[in-house]
Formats: sequence, C-alpha cells, structure tokens
Amino acid sequence: MVYGDKIDAENSLTSDDDLLLLVYTQPTAESSLLSPSSLRRSSTVGSGATRVAAAVQDFYLINFDVNSNHEPSQAQATPSSRCTRVLKNTWSEDYGRDTYETPDQKLRKNIIHFGEVDPEQEIPRLATQIFDHTPANVPAVTEGFRIGVTEQPFKIPYYAALLRLLHDRPVADAAPGSPSLGKQVLDDFWKGFQGFLDKQAWRETRLCVQFFAHLTVAQVISVQSMYELLKSFTAVLDEFGVSHGRAAKAGLCAAEGLMISGPVVKQDASLDTTEIITALQTYIESTNDAKTLVQPAIQLFTDTPVLEHAEEWLDCALAALKTLNGSDFAQTADSYPQPYMASPPWTEEPFNLPGVLVPPEVIELDGLTTESGEDAQPKKEEWPQGYVRLFENDVTPDPTTPVGFAIRSTLLDIVDIFEVNRKDCARLLLEFPKWTPPGTFKPRPGAPPQSPKEGKDWQLESTILETILGATFMLPESTYKSIYYIALITELCKSSPTTVGPAVGKSIRRLYALLADGLDVEVSHRFAEWFAVHMSNFGFQWVWKEWIPDLTLVPQHPKRTFMRRAVEFEIRLSYHDRIMRILPEPMREADANVISVEAPGPDYIYDDPTNPHHESAQALLTLIRGRAKPDDVMAHLETLRNSLMETTAQDANTVVRSLTVQSLLHIGSRSFSHFLNAIERYLPLLRNLAAGQISSGGNASAEARTDIMNTVAAFWKNSRHMILIVFDKLMQYQIVDPTDVVAWTFTHWAAVLEGTPKATFNAFQWDLLKAALDKANGRVMVQRRKVAVLRKEADDNAAKAIAGESAAMEVDAEARPDVIPVGESPQLTSAIKAFTVLTREQKSALARTLDGFVDCLAVETASEKVREVITEHAWHNRANWEDDDWEIWETWGWYRHWGRTYSPYLRNYMNTIGTVAFAKVPSKADPAVELFRKTWNIATGQEV
Repeated sequence: MVYGDKIDAENSLTSDDDLLLLVYTQPTAESSLLSPSSLRRSSTVGSGATRVAAAVQDFYLINFDVNSNHEPSQAQATPSSRCTRVLKNTWSEDYGRDTYETPDQKLRKNIIHFGEVDPEQEIPRLATQIFDHTPANVPAVTEGFRIGVTEQPFKIPYYAALLRLLHDRPVADAAPGSPSLGKQVLDDFWKGFQGFLDKQAWRETRLCVQFFAHLTVAQVISVQSMYELLKSFTAVLDEFGVSHGRAAKAGLCAAEGLMISGPVVKQDASLDTTEIITALQTYIESTNDAKTLVQPAIQLFTDTPVLEHAEEWLDCALAALKTLNGSDFAQTADSYPQPYMASPPWTEEPFNLPGVLVPPEVIELDGLTTESGEDAQPKKEEWPQGYVRLFENDVTPDPTTPVGFAIRSTLLDIVDIFEVNRKDCARLLLEFPKWTPPGTFKPRPGAPPQSPKEGKDWQLESTILETILGATFMLPESTYKSIYYIALITELCKSSPTTVGPAVGKSIRRLYALLADGLDVEVSHRFAEWFAVHMSNFGFQWVWKEWIPDLTLVPQHPKRTFMRRAVEFEIRLSYHDRIMRILPEPMREADANVISVEAPGPDYIYDDPTNPHHESAQALLTLIRGRAKPDDVMAHLETLRNSLMETTAQDANTVVRSLTVQSLLHIGSRSFSHFLNAIERYLPLLRNLAAGQISSGGNASAEARTDIMNTVAAFWKNSRHMILIVFDKLMQYQIVDPTDVVAWTFTHWAAVLEGTPKATFNAFQWDLLKAALDKANGRVMVQRRKVAVLRKEADDNAAKAIAGESAAMEVDAEARPDVIPVGESPQLTSAIKAFTVLTREQKSALARTLDGFVDCLAVETASEKVREVITEHAWHNRANWEDDDWEIWETWGWYRHWGRTYSPYLRNYMNTIGTVAFAKVPSKADPAVELFRKTWNIATGQEV
C-alpha cells in the first residue's frame, strides 16, 4: 500500500504490518482527535484491525513510522485538502481504548473547521445545524467560537456573521422570553474573554476585541459599550512607568478594534474617535528614542526615528487609523470582509459589553537581590517592532494603509499561531486570498481570471515572504527561533515551488542590495544564516555569478563580508569541496577572499619536525593516546617545564600550556566525542594549568587562561566555529570564566587570528561575546531558581513545624510573635553563596564588555575614523570607504546591538558598571562620545 490508497474495509488490515493510522487535523490544543504519536503497535493487530477497518467507509492509509513522534504531513494524510477521518467506537481492547465522538464534540468540531470550501455558503447551514442540535449545549458552541476566533483569525468576520444568525431564533424548547442562543453564546464568550484579559493573554485578547468590533458593525453589540472597551485599553498607555510591551499590546487592541468598528462609532455624535487616536499618538511620540536603536537599517548621523526600508508596527497602526478616521472609516469595508452585512436588519436590543479594567502587570514578589542590592531577575525589555520592507507598494501592500495593515496583521497572526505546525502554516498562508475580498491578490497560475482591483492586485508570495522575513529580522530578537521561520519558508517552497521560489529569489536580491545601504549588522548576520540554510535545502543552487562584479569592492565591504560568511555557513552544512565546486571561478581564487583554497581544519603546529618542541609534543601525545593517568601526565609536564626553563628563551609555562592544550585538541580533532573525552579525562590538569600551575591548583591566573584561549584559537584558526565550540566547553567546565572570554574577545582575537591587534568588533567577536554573556546570565537564572526552590522548601518545613507546635500546645495570641524566623538549611546557605558568586561574575562580564566598547569607540585614543563614519557627509560618501571605515561602522553596529539585546541586565547594573567604564570617557564635546552615551542611555532607559 502507498500514500492515498483507499483501504479495503474487509481485507486490508489483517496483519501486524498493516497498522491503521488515520487522523490528520489542525493542531488545536482542544482537539479530541487521535494523534499518531499516541498509537502503539499491538501484537494482536489481526482481528482488531479487521473490525476497525470494517467500521470505516472512506479513509486513507498513511505510511507512518510507529516508533517516531512525527506527525504525518498534509500530503501524506489525504488527497483531499482538509478531510479529517475519524474512527467512531472502533478501538477494541487490542488498541487500549475506545474513541467515540459525541454529538457535542461533532458540533464543536464543525464550528472550528467550517469554511474550508465557501464560508459564506456554509454559514447558514452551520447556523441551522446549531439550532437543530438538541439539547442545546451553549458551552460547547461557545468553545467552538472561542477556539476558532483565537486560533483562526482569518475567519473572525465569518464567525461574527454566524453569531449574528444565532440571534434570529430562540433556543429549541426554551421557555417564552428566554434569551436567544446567540445572546447566550455571546454572554458565555465574554466570560472567556475576561479570562484571557485576566491572564494577560494579549494575542487572544486582541483577537477577541476584533470579534467584538465586527459584532458591533453587525449591530449585535452596542456602540457605546464597544467604545468604552477600547478606551479601557488606551488607559493603559497613561499608566506610570508602563513597559513598552504592555503599552504596545494594549494600543494594538484599541487601534484594531477601532479600525473595524469605526464606521458605526463615527456615526455616534457622542463618541470621539480622535480621543483614542490622540492617546496612541502621544504614547508613540514618547518612544522615538527607542526606535532609533531597532532600525533594520542603521543611520548613525541622525536622531530622526524614521525607519528607512522598514515600518514600526505601532506607527503603522496609527497611520492606518488616521487614514480611516479622515475618510469617516469609508475604507473599512474595503479592508476587512463584512459577510454579516447581508443579514436581515437587526431589530433587537444590542448586547452591552460589561465594563473592564485591564489588570496591572504581574510583579514578582519573592524577588532575590544581589549583594549590591540589584534585582537578580531583571525584567525583559520589549522594544518597538520594526519590520523590514523589501518591495514597492504595488508589489506588496503598504502596512501604513488600512488594507495593508489588516493583511499584514492577519498574516503575522497566522505565522505566530501555527508555529506548532509549519506545514499547516504554509498551507494557510497560500490559501489566504480565500479570506480576503476578491481582487486583493493576483490570481494564482491556473486559477480563473479576475478583474484586478485598483490599488490592490498584489503578489501573494512576495507579501508572505516580506511578512515572514520581517518577523525573522525583528530586533533585538525575533519572537521565535530563526530556524522556525527558515523551515516555514522551505515548506512554502516545497508546497508551491513555481510561485514561492521566484519570491524567495527576489527577497534575497533585495536584502543583498540593502547591505550597502546600512542594513543592520545583526540583520545581515541572520540573513547570511537564512541564505545558507535555505540554499542547503535546495542543493546550494544560486546564481553566484550575479555577485562577481562586487569582488572589486574592498574586502570589508558588507557585500564581501556577507559572501564570506554565507560560504562559511554553507561549508558547515556541507563540506568544503562541495561548495568550492558550485562557486564560479572568480570566487574560487585566493585573492577573492570568499572561500579558502584548502578545506578548513586544525593547525597542529608541533607536527612539523622542524619545530623545536616537536619531540616534546610527540612524547606528550604518546602519553595522552595511551590514556595515561592525569597524575602521570602532570609529572611528565613538571619535568618538561624544568627542562624548558634551562633550554628555551620563551616562557616555559606558556610553552607547556601550548603543548598540553594543542595535544589535547589534536587528539580530539577527530570528532566531537573524541574532544569531549580528552577534555573530561584531563580536567584536573586543565584546571591546574588555568591557575598557572601543573600538579597543584590555586587561584585563577588571567595570564594562564589567556594562554589557553590563544592556543585554542591558533589551533582552530582555519575553522572559527570550532573556536566557539571549544570556548563554550571551557566555560562549561569552568576552565575559563565568561569574563575571560569577553576580555580575550576584545584584546587578543585579532593578534592571534589575523596577526595584528585591532580596536574594532566584528560578527565573529559577537558570537564569542554572546556565548560568554549568555553563559553568565544563564547561570544566574538557574541558580536563582534553585534558591527559590530551596527557600520554598524551608518555608514549608517551618510552616509544618509551627503547625505541629500549635496543635501540641495553645499559645496566647498576644505573646505570639508576628514573624517567626526561619532557619536556613545548609543547602540553602550554600546556594545563596553560589548565587552571590555567579551574580558577581555576571556583572563582571557585562562591565568588561562595556569597557571594551569604550576602548573601541569613546576614548581619546580611539581612531579618528570613529568620528568620521557617523557623519552624514561620510555616509553619503560610503562608496569610497576603505576597510577601516567599514570596520569602524560595523563596530558601532555591534555596540548598538549589544545595548538593545542585554538591556534588561544593563538597566539592572547601570550604576555600578556605567560609572567605572565612563570614567575613561573624556568630558569634552565629541560627537563620538555623545553618540556612545546616547546609545547607552537609550539601552538603559535613561534620559537622552
């Protein structure tokens, strides 16, 4: 049997090899359908499978590995688009349990899945089915609506139309004067909305507000109560010290609700739409400084928060809202489907939404402070959302227009909601035109022709790619890991290669062009990762010859840097010879500096017989290969050091460290497991070396640790990602500290890898720095949770002891103390001490980073280029920049990215680490110093 074969109900499943797997459905949390991962092979499949097959009239076989946890794909599950096959009352004891779908479950499922063919035609039939369902089950109907609204936002207008029809007839067998079914469902739905609001589930809350707004236009909900609901969200914008994340989410609830309900709100003379718009604008103007730090394209010479080649999401909402308000919301009908407008006129009393108060932000009460009094759990700072624009407005909709904002908002919601299933997400994105007014997008190849609508007729695939890449490149970090967005684009290409493939190519070319126009350094980094992974999924096929003319640019130009980085990533995903073969001849030349002539690999310097320490290294290798005990190796190294002190002019300790580390790396270069085994076997030796000793330990030695990192970098200089891996393991095993890695990143990397010191910062350094800081921050968070658990255990034990004493004897209320001290257990005392050490290390790593950027950009001895590249004149003359100009510009970019990425930690420690670092900064007027301070102040939330 193969995919899509219908199963013969009598004869197909009669052996252990024929296992029935049949369910494919949408990944909703409330789904009661079976998951293939829950099925297990039975040794008695024969008779049970026959009974199962006999009960099913029409379903399809899915080829599925029962030992895996992967869900079958859409193509595997069924040849029809969304056919869900459900077994009813068929699982025998051979399969462990029965699966029976009740009528209520069927009804709920029909509500969730309606509209797969033609939603407008299905609405009346579904409404009749809901009315005819007896006995009426309002919670089941409401649950279907709630799941549909919050997990399928593209259906929200049609759910509003469905609920509108439910108000036209009373509930079957209901007493005279009873509220209609629609009224009961809406009342129950409101309770669920209140639950979302109380939990601060902002996306679900916003989608429910959209649902209410459509019902307001349908006259089901009163205009006054809807307006008051929107104002309750704008009240959040006036809260003292409100975080940007909370304000932006509340502002979007109000903005999108008014965009949809505006036509009826505007008609009520007692209601003022400008009040909501003014509240949004006032808040947005207060975030101008923060916008300058999250621009996808850098402009160092201006304070204007205008985003070139990008749009800030809350700005888009405000612009669209102003446009709608200026035309009395005449464009709302053109921006949002309104299927409920075809319903009969509403004659009943509208539903009044109860008043709400948006709950305050949750504050951590059981906080833990550092030794200097800072909060050990800094609050994550959310930044304005800047989305990169790749195409012109006639190709993709402008998100600052009402229809453009509506399309982009729904697409973003689909991408976010269906993160759990990229296959469904890709399918829904490609089917999106079905849920938009006709003429919104160009018809797909083979589809019936349609008349293009003026101002629309956009390209669907380009719109989808621009939306996904905008979410991928959001700064300082995307909502989900980059791999999700990369996999989603790959899935889109597989689903529709002839239409999505060209859109991907156009997107790559557009981003590549933006590299020369100031594309942010982090966005460029993610672009290279996406490009490499995407190419690896499609045979590394790219029109490389298009970039040959750019080989005449200076080596540090962003386009040249991108080529090197993309090729480096591709080699990691494949192998050197494969990538070498696909590149055109000019790119393979050594002076092109795109790919190394030789495959990247280790550089074991002691393998050369002419090396003066060759024999010593061979003897050491023999011991290590023979798995000698660490004590024996230490004794050998002690003898070797004594000998070297008499025979070499070099520092004997440095030579011994180099010999030892290079030998261990040489043994471990065969594979990752070899490397781990070598490191773990000789951990005592490495820790002694890091302390400046051999046979005994001691306090940390900065010089010794630097020697170890220099040796690692020299050994793997031709394969830099291996440096990252080894450094990470050295930090994990506490051979070096994160602060050591930070210091090495700023002061030693260039001398070791490029042969000359540099006061600049590049992408490789950023990877090292991020690994070190994330390690330090992660250790603090882990230890903090450990302390919290131990404290809770101590409090619980104390409470039990107090309860036992109270039961044993009666204590006079006045004599009882108000607070009973709780003694700390030895484990808790030890955990708190470890926490103190780790927070000190965290602060040290952050302080050393700031100090490193100060030395690069803000001290008097900094290069004059530091001041030149941030001027407008220099930027417009960037076509004539040399390597050092681009290196300094990149350094500014990484400093900005460090500030916005680690803003929560910098705000926590800004007084202690900022005071020391800025003591070296000159006080005289200097444009570079002013920009450096401004960036620091924005990152730490201070006045600019």
